[in-house]
Amino acid sequence: MGLIKMAAAGAAGYALYKYATNKEAKAAHAGDGQRVRDAGPENMQDKPVRWSKTDEAIDESFPASDPPATY
Repeated sequence: MGLIKMAAAGAAGYALYKYATNKEAKAAHAGDGQRVRDAGPENMQDKPVRWSKTDEAIDESFPASDPPATY
């Protein structure tokens, strides 16, 4: 009887694991519908009048929490 309970618990755990990892994989690939652009003024919709090396470094590091070293 103990072996059957262990097998059932293992099967349930495996099923939950597969469900959780499949859901995460779908969420990672689905996106949220927003477009993401590459860094640099040539990829902007409205190009800036002035663009410095500092602006470039800030734009390249956008999602990061730390500012670039050149700032």
